[in-house]
Amino acid sequence: MKNILFFGDSLTAGYGLPASQAYPSLIKEKLQQEGFTNYNVVNAGLSGDTTASGVHRLDKWLHQEVAIFVLALGANDGLRGIPTRETTINLQEMLDKAKRTWPDVKIILSGMEIPDIVPGRYAAEFRVLFRELAIQNNVSFVPFLLEGVAGMRHLNLPDGVHPNAEGQKLLAKHTWAILKELL
Repeated sequence: MKNILFFGDSLTAGYGLPASQAYPSLIKEKLQQEGFTNYNVVNAGLSGDTTASGVHRLDKWLHQEVAIFVLALGANDGLRGIPTRETTINLQEMLDKAKRTWPDVKIILSGMEIPDIVPGRYAAEFRVLFRELAIQNNVSFVPFLLEGVAGMRHLNLPDGVHPNAEGQKLLAKHTWAILKELL
């Protein structure tokens, strides 16, 4: 069995939904449907996680064999206005740990964005940091995990931030488009 580790925050955990409706579970179903029965999906999503806490939390997963590492952290950094340089350093540290621990690992970095309504350069800097990390590290890239979901009331829970079951299907679709190339 080859493990696919989804390492993220509430978006990965499926906040407010049964685990079976979170996008990693939907990816697991898709793998089965497509005949990739030799893959196991591990959902290491933790609500509220930032890249800073993720750097340390990743250590507890390093003992596992991982074939594909999906790094989907950063949304909470953006919501909290954490400096983009700090987010970049933390994401890079997690990418480095993954490459050191699993030399043959295939990596997907899931990009995050914050709304352009946020004043100043922060939104633009935040958006670009994921793209730059993907290029510098030569890893696969989901440009914006919440594409078509963010800001769409009918695809989110009443809090307007976390995807509902229908929204999670789009997160799965965006991720599958990249993941299928790595299988």
